[in-house]
Amino acid sequence: RQRREVFVPLTYRPGDLAEVDFFEVLVDLDGVRRKAWLFLMRLMYSGRDFAWIYERQDQTSFLDGHVRAFAHFGGVPARVAYDNLKAAVVRILVGGERTLTARFTALTSHYLCEPCFCRPGEGHDKGGVESRGQAVRRQALTPIPSAPTLAAINQALLAQMDARLPLGRDGTGETIGARFATEAAALRALPVPFVAEATTFVTVSARALVRLEGAVYSVPCRWAGLDLVARVGAATVTIVGREGTPIRHPRKRFGARSIDYRHYLPELAKTPQAVRQVLPDLLRDLGAPFPAVWAHFHAAHTDREAARHFAKVLGHIEAQGLAPVAATLTAAAWLSRPV
Repeated sequence: RQRREVFVPLTYRPGDLAEVDFFEVLVDLDGVRRKAWLFLMRLMYSGRDFAWIYERQDQTSFLDGHVRAFAHFGGVPARVAYDNLKAAVVRILVGGERTLTARFTALTSHYLCEPCFCRPGEGHDKGGVESRGQAVRRQALTPIPSAPTLAAINQALLAQMDARLPLGRDGTGETIGARFATEAAALRALPVPFVAEATTFVTVSARALVRLEGAVYSVPCRWAGLDLVARVGAATVTIVGREGTPIRHPRKRFGARSIDYRHYLPELAKTPQAVRQVLPDLLRDLGAPFPAVWAHFHAAHTDREAARHFAKVLGHIEAQGLAPVAATLTAAAWLSRPV
């Protein structure tokens, strides 16, 4: 018994320490059950939590969680405690020193917070966030949350976290909200937000497609063959053209595609047969009033002739812009008349 480790009862000062961890969770997105990852940051003095669910447990999500958490708290604690996760640590050195990843070093330098790391295999070194993560899974994520999007689940989860502010903590009689009011005054001021996105270079294929992390994204067809900059965020991918035009897509899983057929209007305007081939997705991307325009053409002509007329409309969109053509068609009397 004398050789057993002795645990020191700790005390926490306002604004001094936060603890961070990831937890595996399940969510139902649009009727499909998926594994996801809960990022949790806990302010140890007040007990206020920030929670956000990500589709991936990667460095971009890890950094994005910090940016969101600090913004939600309205300040930055002096120290943040972590496991030796790969998003932050390259190598554990003798004496407890760590070689940190370049992006994590940039984050801590940006926010001027000191990273502290647990001993390998000693999860109880940050037992506060460990136990709180288990409680969040039981209290806020049971039953399994369900929504059309992960953003909707996250907003509901964050509201549940903030609903704890009037509650007591550790039998002191003070509420979490009252303790956070004290802690907020001790947090460091927020700088401009850190950019958590990872930047890389991509080559656009002859099909005006870009492949990133095994997923495929479309860009305007005039960019085919170019080398461009892509920014990969936790939930979005942004591809920047040489003229500075950003094309944003939701970040997809390996093997998935995100195709916006508005990027192919110059080619579709010249090939009515291709219009017929991609029509449902094209009408989805164009939006109103173009489904009604197609229905009008289709009711008056054969499929082939309707596609030829619709291709001419696409040519006008390419020449004049989507909004002016949509406004003109919306005001057109012939669109509201029965064929």
